[in-house]
Amino acid sequence: MEGFLLANGYQLGRTIGEGMYSKVKEAFSQKHQKKVAIKIIDKKDCPEEFIHRFLPWELQIITRLDHRNIIHIYETLESAEGKICLVMELAEDGDIFDYVLREGPLPESQVKELFRQLVEAIQYCHSCGVAHRDLKCENTLLQGHTLKLADFGFAKLLPRDHRELSWTFCGSIAYAAPEVLQGMPHDSLKGDVWSMGVILYTLLCARLPFDDTDIPKMLHEQQKGVSVPRHLGISMECQNLLKMLLEPDMTLRLSIEGVSRHPWLTNP
Repeated sequence: MEGFLLANGYQLGRTIGEGMYSKVKEAFSQKHQKKVAIKIIDKKDCPEEFIHRFLPWELQIITRLDHRNIIHIYETLESAEGKICLVMELAEDGDIFDYVLREGPLPESQVKELFRQLVEAIQYCHSCGVAHRDLKCENTLLQGHTLKLADFGFAKLLPRDHRELSWTFCGSIAYAAPEVLQGMPHDSLKGDVWSMGVILYTLLCARLPFDDTDIPKMLHEQQKGVSVPRHLGISMECQNLLKMLLEPDMTLRLSIEGVSRHPWLTNP
């Protein structure tokens, strides 16, 4: 693998992440004269469904997205042994989950700055007919003060009218909406909005809102709703947005356009 990448102008470095069927390594690019990240997917280790369904979707989707808050893909390479390498922008400052574990609950003004960028990235995806379906803090990276959305491994391209209900469970249980956990036909775009609520809560409180070790209990908690600890001094506007994102009834939950127009985000 190293020889193959070296021949293509990339000097491999340390492993910076691992997915179910992939590894992400740091590398130095001769062409770009800077560090990049390379996601290496070994097709031999992947189930058939992943190779014939999810992987082609990911490759199709990532090459058409171009936004300042989404990790940029420089090129895709495939070795003779069937390893696929996605060469992409490196977010030097890691993911926001590690960041909040280190820093603790973030000040509301900083949360707003980061969340606004996430809203812009998702608004762009949804306008392109793309549902991410695996939004979580670990897929939300930092490059200085800039947020970068990554990992479109479960993303889906929706039909033109975006009116397609999905039956597929994707992503992480802790970030999944109630309708997804219950195996109901669901709107993947509204599922993304719920996951954004889990991310917002985590940024504010430095912990996840729901315990995913007991799913029936978690579904009960989701119906009940969450509240942020009073000592954090979170504004009522922010708490209102959080409640609207974590709305258990999919039909009442905001669309991403509704989220972008919420007073918490539009007011300075």
